[in-house]
Amino acid sequence: MLFAKSLSKKVVLLSDGTVVGSVYNVTMDLKTGSLVDIVIKPQNEVPEIEKQNGLYIIPFESVKSVSDYVVLDRRRLKIRI
Repeated sequence: MLFAKSLSKKVVLLSDGTVVGSVYNVTMDLKTGSLVDIVIKPQNEVPEIEKQNGLYIIPFESVKSVSDYVVLDRRRLKIRI
């Protein structure tokens, strides 16, 4: 089980070790309770991720693991436009 509160302000990395930023917020589907997106406050520019209102909004399915860091699987990274 993963509590959204446990994600607060964790550092977000790409699977190759690139620092993306820190967790700013998460969005969830209220009907199913599943996490939909992870909203990241950027620390570094990542060219393949488009900013929206100064933040990265990444589908939660791109999260590879959560421990001391949130790791995004670069291969599964899907950008919403």
